[in-house]
Amino acid sequence: MSEYINNQTLREERLKSIIRKLHEGQSADEVKAAFADMLADVGPDEIVRIEAALVNEGLDPAEIEPLCDVHVAIFQDSLDTQKPPETMPGHPVFTFRAENLGVQRVLDEVAEALDDYVALPRASTLSLAQKAVARLHEYDKHYLRKENLLFPFLEQKGFLGPTQVMWGVHDEIRDMWKTLAAALEVTPDTDVVPSNLRSTFDKLAETIRSMVYKEEHILFPAALQRLTDAEWLAVRDQGDEIGYSYARPGRVWVPGAVTKAELHGELAQSPSVPAGLQGGIPLSVGLLTAEQIDLMLRSLPVDVTFVDENDEVRYFSQGRERIFQRSPAIIGRKVQNCHPPQSVDKVQRIVEDFRAGKRDVAEFWIQMSQAGVPLFVHIRYFALRDASGAYRGTLEVSQNLTPLRALEGERRLLDD
Repeated sequence: MSEYINNQTLREERLKSIIRKLHEGQSADEVKAAFADMLADVGPDEIVRIEAALVNEGLDPAEIEPLCDVHVAIFQDSLDTQKPPETMPGHPVFTFRAENLGVQRVLDEVAEALDDYVALPRASTLSLAQKAVARLHEYDKHYLRKENLLFPFLEQKGFLGPTQVMWGVHDEIRDMWKTLAAALEVTPDTDVVPSNLRSTFDKLAETIRSMVYKEEHILFPAALQRLTDAEWLAVRDQGDEIGYSYARPGRVWVPGAVTKAELHGELAQSPSVPAGLQGGIPLSVGLLTAEQIDLMLRSLPVDVTFVDENDEVRYFSQGRERIFQRSPAIIGRKVQNCHPPQSVDKVQRIVEDFRAGKRDVAEFWIQMSQAGVPLFVHIRYFALRDASGAYRGTLEVSQNLTPLRALEGERRLLDD
């Protein structure tokens, strides 16, 4: 056993040295010649583990990203011999792969549309090129599901570096999409074709196809080794909210005997859930402690008040930006008694309309003064209904919009 461990450790160190030599500037051909004995049987999971180990040792994922294609080229002969990942309709990997087939066809359509436009730049060919590029952009749903569904489960298993690298490439692709779409924003009657049109698309197409190869030969096989049926079921069930591109998930794949209750139980006990949350309050999404819920509500830049289905006040937030004064004494009080006589009829009508299902939202805005400072206040009432549609209460949300109305231009994330 110790001999196996020693040999495995030695193998991993040699594989790490392959990646390091590429980063030191050696060519792919030089590295292939030096390590030919190892490269014949390297599996996708080994590549993933080696890259992850290098990231854990301090290698910046941003340094891996530019050489990611070179890494794949080194191991490509071995990867091409691997069996394809899950091939059953309904499994998330099958859906991902179906989308990959779809994007290959759409890339061909875009290339043809761009060639037609370049050969004959007029309104009709421009329109077809714009529509083809827009259809290509639908593929972003594929990346969004990877980032928001598949990657979180993989990261729970310690699979960090590869997901960070891939996300970086996704963003590069998104930038190229924007550049390509912007290049086609010309007037229909112009006969001047943007000079960077075809080169931009060629780079975009190459990057997308390269990512498809990495998914099918590295990412998906590694994910299939790590995720349980319950986790794959969660990926599938949550995919509808994000959407799909060029394909819809089937229902042939049945995840063993996993039930929804078992799914919830398994995910609730996942290593990603901190120990302090194991006894938390289960919400429609996630688990939170009562303290965390209270902190969140008190930190919102709005006043929130909840009135239950019996018209009794059950909660109000005590945030830093109070607009209307309230005290804990109103808890349990009828909402009609919390307003001055001249406005009670308005409140009563809103609540009755909510209860009768005549409307779900009521809003109005007022101008007032607080400590001599003029405020523009937006007030909204929302009807709360359960899954069966039954009225369960009213949520009042009040917000001072004065500073927001003064905003102009834009401010990017992390701008000073």
